[in-house]
Amino acid sequence: MINDNDVIETLEELEAFLRLIEIGGLGLANVEGVALATNNANGRPFIAVLDDKQQLLLGRWVSADVYENGKDMVRYGTKKLH
Repeated sequence: MINDNDVIETLEELEAFLRLIEIGGLGLANVEGVALATNNANGRPFIAVLDDKQQLLLGRWVSADVYENGKDMVRYGTKKLH
């Protein structure tokens, strides 16, 4: 379930998306993690929101820059504002 019109182009957009996931802002149930991945058919990078069985709940395409430079943000989470 990836919308072709929804592309995360910047690290700021990635951070906002991850925060929405962290606070439950998208209304998804049973979220267990996120991962950066590539589509097997065309190699296009995306961020996957996964459930406890590692099944895709939601995906958003990401730019090549976000895919390369957003790995730590996806792996370790967003910076918390104090």
